Amino acid sequence: MSEAKNKIRVGIWGLGRAGWCMHSSELDKYKDEFDVVAGCDLEADRLENFKKKYPAAKAYLDGNEFLADSNIELVSVAVRSPQHVDYAIRAMEAGKMVFLEKPIALTTAGTAKLAEAEKKYPGKLFFRHNRRFEACFCHVMDIIHSGVLGEVFEIKLCRHSYQFREDWQAIIGCGGGQLNNWGPHIIDQSLRFLESPVESIWSDLKLITGRGDAEDHLKIVFRGENRRVVDMEISGGISLPSPVVAVYGTRGSLISEDEMDIKLKYLDPKMEMPNYPAHPETPPLGQNFSGVVAPKFIRKTIMVEPENGLQLTDIYHVLYQAIREGKPYPIKSEEAYEVVRVTEIVKKQNPQFAIKEDEFGK
Repeated sequence: MSEAKNKIRVGIWGLGRAGWCMHSSELDKYKDEFDVVAGCDLEADRLENFKKKYPAAKAYLDGNEFLADSNIELVSVAVRSPQHVDYAIRAMEAGKMVFLEKPIALTTAGTAKLAEAEKKYPGKLFFRHNRRFEACFCHVMDIIHSGVLGEVFEIKLCRHSYQFREDWQAIIGCGGGQLNNWGPHIIDQSLRFLESPVESIWSDLKLITGRGDAEDHLKIVFRGENRRVVDMEISGGISLPSPVVAVYGTRGSLISEDEMDIKLKYLDPKMEMPNYPAHPETPPLGQNFSGVVAPKFIRKTIMVEPENGLQLTDIYHVLYQAIREGKPYPIKSEEAYEVVRVTEIVKKQNPQFAIKEDEFGK
């Protein structure tokens, strides 16, 4: 019989859509690695549901009492976005490890506070950028690194929907908007795909169908120092969605419409690129416009199956490996902080959607 694992004892702070619908189900997937021992929320009915699911766990309405629970090792911070920084720091000050939901902060002033806390409490803070483990993202990265597409010069990422959003995430003063909702996920993927320091950022934010005052449509175009371009778009106002990802390289392209399959069209690896120059002479009559040498393409559609075998719901398993087994946690602090730096640049480029510090977190 194998030796029982040393479970990590978790307290979930915030039992809303993120804490209850995502963190809870992901933790349940790894019951041999995690034990949910406490939950905290301002709504009593949510605590009642929590107790039904985890009868041995403690339920708290008061955050200070929750943090005083010595049985909690790790606090999963899943409260509203403007509270993420302060609640994470409070948990670290109480001696807990912290798993911080995105957006990890709304401004670089917030990430500066987190960086100071990390210096004071090293090894205690982990960031939940779970889309880093999205199967399609991982598989596309595998294909890029295989070289079959040649030198990749442009990548497009899209998350499209059409909805009349009306909750707090549609309100600027609550830290809402697609830039802070889907934004951290796709910005993080964009920066990974860029594989280079950012040279420039162009952006545009719009309000299309949402019922609040926050943006529900955004486009960000990154250009890396390596001259690669990543064009990302997130929208709640597009009814016919574009492919989730498209990659363009010097030897071929790929697209994924639904993150389940990947369609590829690339030059036969045995084919050499033409090495003759263009000429100024008049071409013969009947010659087409594509040149003398015709490309020999390979076309195929494959299922999404990344080499690492991971998917986005595996992030808690990766976290366990970092805490209990000493493996490096793949989401580095400076990478998470760079996502917030990008969101702040975008807000400054679109001042009509800018966050006012006195609107939240007080």
